[in-house]
Amino acid sequence: MGEVLTRDQLVERVARDRAVGCTIALANGCFDLLHVGHARYLESAAREADRLIVAINDDESTRRLKGDGRPILAAEHRAELVSALRCVDYVVIFPEPTVGPLLQAVRPDVHCKGTDYTLDSVPERDIVTGYGGRIAIVGDPKDHSTRDLLARIAGSSERPR
Repeated sequence: MGEVLTRDQLVERVARDRAVGCTIALANGCFDLLHVGHARYLESAAREADRLIVAINDDESTRRLKGDGRPILAAEHRAELVSALRCVDYVVIFPEPTVGPLLQAVRPDVHCKGTDYTLDSVPERDIVTGYGGRIAIVGDPKDHSTRDLLARIAGSSERPR
């Protein structure tokens, strides 16, 4: 099971991991209502390095990104759920509008993004390449979304079979 850490704790833990030769990958997102697409994304990201950090948007940044009524789950709960996945080593909640400042603080070897991105469309590409890291597009095709799941829940009075 992974650990939920503060940014300072994470920076310290990454330094210790690097001192013993571990490589670091970082994946980020809101992870509101964990679904199979999230699990596949994170499992794929974990294969990119020895340690996987998952950075989770705080409640306010999730609301700005996803709209009114979101997040469904508080950041602390989302972090705890994600940390329970066997492929996740560390989870950190970040308050900024983008993961850029966290990338600069941690400098992961690999920044992992989902298949809804290309190498050229990753917003943090310049930050990562600037410190010598690489970008990896990971996970399966984006056929799953929290938005679609919520729509199914709202529109269905039957239980799925």
